[in-house]
Amino acid sequence: MIYSLIVLTAGFFVLVKGADWFVDGASSLASIFHVSQLVIGLTICAMGTSLPEAAVSLVAGLNGNSGITIGNVVGSNILNILIVLGMSALITKIKIEKSTLFIEIPYMLLSSLVLLVMGKSQQVVSFQEGLILIGMFIIYLLYLFWLSQKESEEEVSSQYSFIGCVLLIGLGIFFVMIGSQLVVKAATQIAYWLHFSQRFIGLTIVAFGTSLPELVTSVTAAKRGNAGIAIGNIVGSNIFNILFIAGGVSLICPVPFESKFIIDMFVAIGSGCLLWLLTIYRHELNRIGGLLMLLSYVVYLIYLC
Repeated sequence: MIYSLIVLTAGFFVLVKGADWFVDGASSLASIFHVSQLVIGLTICAMGTSLPEAAVSLVAGLNGNSGITIGNVVGSNILNILIVLGMSALITKIKIEKSTLFIEIPYMLLSSLVLLVMGKSQQVVSFQEGLILIGMFIIYLLYLFWLSQKESEEEVSSQYSFIGCVLLIGLGIFFVMIGSQLVVKAATQIAYWLHFSQRFIGLTIVAFGTSLPELVTSVTAAKRGNAGIAIGNIVGSNIFNILFIAGGVSLICPVPFESKFIIDMFVAIGSGCLLWLLTIYRHELNRIGGLLMLLSYVVYLIYLC
């Protein structure tokens, strides 16, 4: 048991470090090829912080641990909104862009609803349904690039040479894959020892560990007075989790969708609706809203226990 906890902690550390190196290397490489900082932030950084979720879900799916696969995706999305944004809002008010409020949050809710319908209908996300999710993800990417064309952003210089960027990307991917193996193995053993379901472990421990990059990034940005990017990054990561991760894993192997996940999906959709309602009038998330979101997660955690 103690050994599994040590392995789990080490796995989370390796995951976060690998994702950090990947983002640094990919961002610097994009700068070498004169890609704007906006495009880098909307694509590479958003996806880089979701690498732990992607790796863990893929490994869990291939190993037949479906409870961890769906639980990690759904749990991370709930935690990203209620905990990450809630903690950030307690530090400072978070401004929200109109595009995030009227396009990205509704698209996140639509993605969650589509996954819920797929899982509820056949209790499995099939190859064909995975294609639909990936298609929706491609549409989202096209929207991001269209959005980037509307903004004028100055280019930044690369911190590393071309070879240095490639090495960082390679090390990042290697660390993410090793870390994901450690996390899935340790989480499965902990669930066995504590007699917890893989669903519970995926929705809580694994979800928290794989959401560490978003948590650290958002809280740090809030402390530095740059919390305005927090909501956009979190919403983007949630869309990535549902469409790319759940869709991508289902293209490799069918992903069983337990009936118990239906309630968790409603919680995820409800969290998104709560975020929208708290920000629709003043286009900002204040401390009261952040506290309400944190309390909502406590209630959800009590339900899981």
